[in-house]
Amino acid sequence: MDPLSDRAELIELLGRYADIADLKEFTELPGRVFSDPLTLDFGSVADIPPMTVPLADYVENLRGAFAFYTATHHAITGHVIDVDGDRATIHAHVRADHWVSDELAAGGPNHWLVVGFYDNEAVRTADGWRLDRVKLTSTHQDNPHLSSVSLAAALAR
Repeated sequence: MDPLSDRAELIELLGRYADIADLKEFTELPGRVFSDPLTLDFGSVADIPPMTVPLADYVENLRGAFAFYTATHHAITGHVIDVDGDRATIHAHVRADHWVSDELAAGGPNHWLVVGFYDNEAVRTADGWRLDRVKLTSTHQDNPHLSSVSLAAALAR
């Protein structure tokens, strides 16, 4: 266990996490990023309680949630990492940009911005570090009506 190597691997893990949505790569990357099951807390943006879910279920939710966006960009920076044996906590800043089509924007804004922090936990596995708890705390949003939860509700009406 090398602290610098662990730190590098954990920062790369968050890069892969961002790539899942930004590259819409829902096949191989999720298994390289997450434990199974994993605990999620997106209550600050989706108004749902934290939940522990099987990885396959989460991947299908991700695929559906990001289908609304023509592009996304998640910049995750300022990593503060604490490793304790085979467990790690990762605090990081995030700026997440999400764009919808002009048709879906219907003449209004087409960009949903989320700014905040991730407070994640990772576990060392035989295959490397995996996130087993993801918590997003939003400190600011522009156009939250363009969140996938809101868009799905509006389209279902």
